[in-house]
Formats: sequence, structure tokens, C-alpha cells
Amino acid sequence: MSALPPLTWLQAFEAAARTLSFTAAGQELGVTQAAISQRVRLLEDRLGQKLFIRHPRSLSLTPAGQAWLPSLQDAFARLAEGTQEVFGGGAESPVTLRTTPVMQQSWLAPRLSAFRQAHPRIALRLVSAIWPDDFGPEGADLEIRYGQGDWTGLEAVSLGEEAMLPVCAPSLSERIRTPDDLADHTLLHAVGFAVGWPTWLEAVGLAGLVSRCASLTCDSQVMTLALAARGGGVALTHRRLVEGRGDLVAPLDLPVPSDEGFWLVRPGRRAPREEAARLWDWLVASRGEGG
Repeated sequence: MSALPPLTWLQAFEAAARTLSFTAAGQELGVTQAAISQRVRLLEDRLGQKLFIRHPRSLSLTPAGQAWLPSLQDAFARLAEGTQEVFGGGAESPVTLRTTPVMQQSWLAPRLSAFRQAHPRIALRLVSAIWPDDFGPEGADLEIRYGQGDWTGLEAVSLGEEAMLPVCAPSLSERIRTPDDLADHTLLHAVGFAVGWPTWLEAVGLAGLVSRCASLTCDSQVMTLALAARGGGVALTHRRLVEGRGDLVAPLDLPVPSDEGFWLVRPGRRAPREEAARLWDWLVASRGEGG
């Protein structure tokens, strides 16, 4: 192939592959769903291979699409970094930090408040990401990710070891004295974690209990914790995310360690902006402090 496909085609594929939605990709790029679909089809014609499997109500990547996506995202990241290095972000460009909503609300909020008092002239911008795939290559100076810290091309600093334990409203905790008491309550599940209710119950010797409990599954910890705080059930969450909260308590002090955790990350190939470096250093220094 003598020339690269047009950039708009590449952008359309990257956005659609990351979101697995032509509609979401169009919203992100400011064009219609039909425009994204057309650009992807033109790209597939140029490459001579299908990139997506089109299901009636969803998309999935073909093996070729899966293999090509990381290289394309890395190329976009390098382009963004090169532009930043040569032209800079401008004196008024805010430091962008991306993380999950529950981490923003609990661990991050008090630290950012203190940072703002110490550095009032540094503009900050927070961006939410719920799933690992939401952490894209563009736009953020720093990120707080959840996982095992093995991301290629990123400098990662652990925010500490993690353990999962049950939490609920104070009024509900009076009726939960042992793990067996959970059988009378709704278990609130947040998908996407290595240590969920089945793993926790197995660790405390009650592997079969999960099948006897009522359950409600949410796609984020924000919702499970909100429901738990209102007496809607028992959530399983990280100890650090409920420290200092008056609306949630841990009725059972039985934390189960997880090999996943929160990590502060940034691109490893370029020197950070001075403002971003200050925020990085502040968050690294405050890792062990309470909220």
C-alpha cells in the first residue's frame, strides 16, 4: 500500500473500535453514525480486510481489527506527544486527570482540594472513565487506573495494596454479625473486579452462599455504594473508598486481598509539563494519607 488511508478514516476506526459503537464514535468525533460507518467501510475497502463484525445491535472486532488497534492508538499517542513537545499546551491549558467516578468522589476529592489550596494558579480538569477501555491514548496528562500496573508505554506508581470487604448502611450492619447473616440480604455486585462476591465468600469459607442470596448487579461501584448507603443491600468494595464515610460501615472486618489495585499513571515517553509534574508529585506523596 503506497499511502496511508485518510486520517479521518483512521480516527473513525479507532473511536469505533474503542467504544464498539458507530453511534458513540460519531458523538465523540462530532459526525453522524452514518459518516462513521461510511468511513470504516472505505477503510476496510482500502485495506482489503474487514475490521468489524456487524451484529444486529452491536459490533465486535475481527482478529485483524484487534491486532491493528494497539498500533494505531500508539501512533495517535505519539502524534499527540510530538505535538505537545514541539508546540506545548499553552499557559492556560489545564492539567487533565482521568479516573473512575468512585475514585474521584472518595480518595481524590480531599487531595485535590488540598492541592488547589497549595497551587491555586494551576488549572485542573477531571475526566471520568468507568471501564478499562475508557482510558484512551489521548487527552489526559495523568490517569488513575485500576488493574495490575502492567500497561505498556506508561509510568505507573501503585497507590497501595487493595483489599475488598462488605459495606452497608449503619442501620443494616446491626443485623450482620457473621458472614452467614449475608444470606438474608441483597448482595450488590459491581462487575469488572477480580475479587467479587463469589471470590470473597469462597475466601471466608462460604462458597455456596452467593447462590442463596438475592442479587443486584451494577456496572460501577458508584451505584453499588449509593444503593448500599440507602439500605438497599450490601456492597463489596475497597477499604480505602469507604474510609471517612458516615453513611457506610463495614459490618464484617474480613478484608480479602486483591492482586488488582489503583495506579497513578502517565505517558512514559515524554517529560511531563511542569504543572502536571507538580500534581503527580503531590498525589504520589499523599498516597498513604487518609481522605
